[in-house]
Order: sequence, then C-alpha cells, then structure tokens
Amino acid sequence: MFDRFALAGLRRAPAPGVRAFAALSGLDAAVRGMLISVLPLEVYRAFGDAALVSGIYFGVGCLSLLAGLLVPRVAAAIGRRWTYTAGAGLFIVGHLCGIAGGPLMAAAVLSISVGTVMVFVCLNAYVLDYIARSDLGRTESTRMFYAALPWTAGPLLGVVLLELWRPLPFLVAAGLALVLLATFWVLRLGNGRAIARARGPSPNPLAYLGRFAQQPRLVAGWVFAVIRSSGWWVFVVYLPIFAVEAGLGGKIGGATLSLASALMFLTPVMLRWMQARSVRVAVRAGFIGAGACLGLAAVASGWPWLAVAAMMGAAFFLVLLDVVGGLPFLLAVKPSERAEMAGIYSSFRDVSGIVTPGLAWIVLTVAPIPGLFAAMGVLFGGMWMLAGRLHPKLGIPPARRHPRARGATDLAA
Repeated sequence: MFDRFALAGLRRAPAPGVRAFAALSGLDAAVRGMLISVLPLEVYRAFGDAALVSGIYFGVGCLSLLAGLLVPRVAAAIGRRWTYTAGAGLFIVGHLCGIAGGPLMAAAVLSISVGTVMVFVCLNAYVLDYIARSDLGRTESTRMFYAALPWTAGPLLGVVLLELWRPLPFLVAAGLALVLLATFWVLRLGNGRAIARARGPSPNPLAYLGRFAQQPRLVAGWVFAVIRSSGWWVFVVYLPIFAVEAGLGGKIGGATLSLASALMFLTPVMLRWMQARSVRVAVRAGFIGAGACLGLAAVASGWPWLAVAAMMGAAFFLVLLDVVGGLPFLLAVKPSERAEMAGIYSSFRDVSGIVTPGLAWIVLTVAPIPGLFAAMGVLFGGMWMLAGRLHPKLGIPPARRHPRARGATDLAA
C-alpha cells in the first residue's frame, strides 16, 4: 500500500516552476564560479604565454561548439536526464584533471567547457518546456538573482583557496557538482515534455541550421548572445592576465569578477527598468555602455587601476545584457522547434569561445592586451547598431502595446 501511495505522489508531482530552474542555475553558478578565476591563472602558469593560452581556448571552443550542436541528438538517443547527468559528470572529470595540473589543465578546461554546454542546452530546453512565454523574462532575472551570490563569492574565494592549497578549489567545485546532480534528480525533470511527446527520434540539429538562418530574429538574437559572451570572455580570461602583467597581482582578477558578479543582485531592478521601456532600449543601452567602457579601458591601459575600473563599468552593462540580451532569441522561438533551437542557441558560448581567443590570437601578435579591449569595444558598437533594428515594442506585454508602429524592420516581433 505504501508503494501505491508513493507512486501516486510521484505521478502528482507538481511541474517545476521558476524557482526550481533558478535553484539549478544557482548551483551551476556555484560549480563554475569557484573555478572561473582559477582556470585562466592555472592555464597561464602551466603554459606561460598569453598567446598560447588563447590557442588552447580556441581549440576548446571548437570542440565545445561541436559538442553543443550534437547535444539534442544525444538527448534523443539516451534521454535528456542522462545527457544532463553526463554534463555534470564532465564537471567532476575536469576538476580531477585540474587537481593533477600541468598539461592536464588543457583537459580540465575542455571537460568543464563541454560539461557546461551540455548542462546549459538541457536546462534551456527544460525551461522552454515548462515555462510560459510570458514568464521567460521573470525566469531569466530570477535565475540570475539566484546565481548572484555564487558568482559574487566564488571567483575570489577560488583564488584564495588556490593560494592556501592548490587542489582545494577543485575539490570544493567537485563537491558542489555532486550537489547539483543530486538536486537535478530530486526535481524529477525527466526527459522533458517535448521528448516525452515525440513520436520518433529528434532530427539532427545540424539540419535546423537552415531554418535558423532563414529567421532574422533568431540570427540577430544569437549574434547578440555571442558578442555579449565574448565580452565576458575578455573580462574573465584576459583581465586577470592584464592585471598580472601590469603588476597588480593574481587576486585582482578574482576580486574584480566577484565585484562584477555582485551586480547580479541588481537584476530585479534592471528587469523592472526594461519592462518600463522595451527590450530594444535595454539591449542597445547594454551594448553601447559596455563598448564605451571597453574603449576607455584600452585608452587608460597606462594607468592599470583606471583600466580595471573601466572594465568594472563594462561589467555593469554586461550584466544588463545578461538580463535582457537573450530575450530577442527566446521570444522568437517556435514551440515546435524549441529543442533543436535551444541546441543552436547554446552554441553562442562555444562560438564566443572561438571568436574571442581567435581574435586575441591575432591582436596579441601585433599589440598588447589593451588592443583586445579596443577591438571588443568596436564589436559592441556594431551590436548597438544592429539592435536598432529590433521592434520598438519587443518585450512589452500585449495589453500595453500601441498599434503596430510604421516602418517595422525585418527584426520585428
């Protein structure tokens, strides 16, 4: 009889909501935040050259991109729950490689990067399955709010633990990965509604690249995500190296990233600010603000502390873009294509992991790291211009919209 009641309880388990996905995002942030400042420093120490570090990250980005595009196919073959589990398992493999150190730091970065994209693709597919379109904005801001504390404490704490005992941050991150995995299974997300209803195997996500390319709103939203992620790449990987080369010390990278992550506590305020205006206004403000600060950091590189302060300003606008920058894509996805488009969208992390180190590889052959700050500022200015083509009412609830504006562009909602 107990078994019957237990099974009935499982069948009546409520569908996961905003807080459930926010909890998973917070734990994922705790796992990755612990090592986000540690990995660039350890890779730089292991190989001793910023250009070589860029080459390593470039190769990792290429492999992660391929893995991300194949995640929906893998999920269709083994189930989304096991794909998510495998991604969390790769976190732990990467942590073990990090403990070994030396040349295995490259393997650590690869394992953690592939694990990240697997978890990210699955989690976004779950969100699109269970969260209504009208709640996507609230979901994104709540996920970021839950992730704020881990991202604030993790980067600096990871560097401090690294100095106490080198394996310690990797051990702590491995323990957090186990907690993430346990929480995922407790939530009983299964294989997702889309997979559960499917009558046949999911098509190869590569076949959806054509459908993706035919939808300008999706392409623009994806490009926004790539450049936004590239800005974080510069902040996370190259700002700590700049600080070391400028004589500011290894803790500066962790401290600045922790301070930048503390800005995530402002995400509810940023969301309300966006809702009072529109997605277009918020996205354009984020890109022009971050681009201007990146340019200032390049100009002020002779005064390292001023350059670091300018990068902190860029981080504020990057957080704003994290809140609203994904909405142009998410609001344009058709329900029938959510699983495949989630896989394509998630590739922005890996494409930025190719674009940024590749750009750095080129720039660092002719200029120091501040040249990379300047080049990234130019890219952000280009995104500000592209975002001007978004529909002026994008993201505003229908009840508050005015009649369709004249001259709407091909990126209209």
